[in-house]
Amino acid sequence: MYAFELTRPTSLADAIKALGEEDAQPLSGGQTLIPTLKQRLAMPSTLVSLSGIEELKGIKNEGGTLSIGAATTHAAVARDGSYPALSDLAGHIGDPHVRNRGTIGGSIANNDPSACYPAAALGSGATIVTNNREIGADDFFTGLFETALDEGEIVTAVKFPIPEKAAYVKFEQPASRFALVGVFVAKTADGVRVAVTGASEGGVFRWSEAEKALDGNFSPDAVDGLTLPADDMIGDLHGSPEYRAHLVGVITKRAVAKAG
Repeated sequence: MYAFELTRPTSLADAIKALGEEDAQPLSGGQTLIPTLKQRLAMPSTLVSLSGIEELKGIKNEGGTLSIGAATTHAAVARDGSYPALSDLAGHIGDPHVRNRGTIGGSIANNDPSACYPAAALGSGATIVTNNREIGADDFFTGLFETALDEGEIVTAVKFPIPEKAAYVKFEQPASRFALVGVFVAKTADGVRVAVTGASEGGVFRWSEAEKALDGNFSPDAVDGLTLPADDMIGDLHGSPEYRAHLVGVITKRAVAKAG
């Protein structure tokens, strides 16, 4: 580790002010950022902790929309149960330490290509709320570790419309428990959404072909015969691009079956 300043604001206004200083970076649960700092892959001079800001915590069910404060931990989401598929997802992130320290806002803002929450947000058609605006999930995730957030803009909450049916299934890498491939399926009055994480070099994405098939027949059989090209899939020591492309179909069928 290296020397840096740590500030602990207790209000969102104070946090925004602190982040306006040169080379300041927000710190939420720290489950991704701290290892990054240890490896010197990022070296901000000031960290602005968001963990003491009560207005960024908590879960509210507002007329069929679940609003979750950005500093709410994975463990809290897992316990809530208002959106069963989301609570199930949160309960299988990492290990107990990660679930009790990591936050939904940090995960969404980091947009790791193998993280679970981006698939939930995109699959649910969630809205990401920041200190400046509201951004639909379809516009928020823009690429590998990239989002629509501007400099100094932070996630304050995520709003999930609760669908008729939903489920998340991941084929996890056993050491990290990240998704080698993860699929979030949600059936709403407006149609079916299928979001895939862990597979693509471009990060989380919607599988539109599967969505169209499932709109007409919400059953695992509807995905039979559908394939994804391996061109843009991740290839590493855990699996080839072809293997991941195949897994997307397998895991999508399992997610649809789980959603019922």
